[in-house]
Amino acid sequence: MYSNILVTVAYEGGKDAAPSLEIAKALLAPDGQITLIHVMEPAPVFAISYLPEGWREEMRGAIEADMARMAEGLDNAAIVVAEGDAAHEVLEHARAQRVDCIVISSHRPGTQSLLLGSTASKVVARAQCAVHVARRPPAK
Repeated sequence: MYSNILVTVAYEGGKDAAPSLEIAKALLAPDGQITLIHVMEPAPVFAISYLPEGWREEMRGAIEADMARMAEGLDNAAIVVAEGDAAHEVLEHARAQRVDCIVISSHRPGTQSLLLGSTASKVVARAQCAVHVARRPPAK
């Protein structure tokens, strides 16, 4: 069992954090902590001038509210919204907070993701703690 679990939350089409949360709850030691983390990637430079003022704060607020809803009913839960490269931020948070298990979802890889890499594969390769990969069925 793990005492400090980090669960990644992605807001891409077809991603649902509920299965990852169920896995984290099953792996959690009594009195342990689950932290939900979402990493907002920076907006492309060419798009910034087209985005309304305050868009980033509005998006962060919506994400925090949704993650707070996900964390309802979890004892000792925390939420984190970071900005930057997803794999880097997840790994940095895990290191800084001495996380002992990361739960991350991953789709079944295809040729493109194998060549380009994915957040899950980077986290698995570089994590200094256990990583549980929650597989998602391929999109239909």
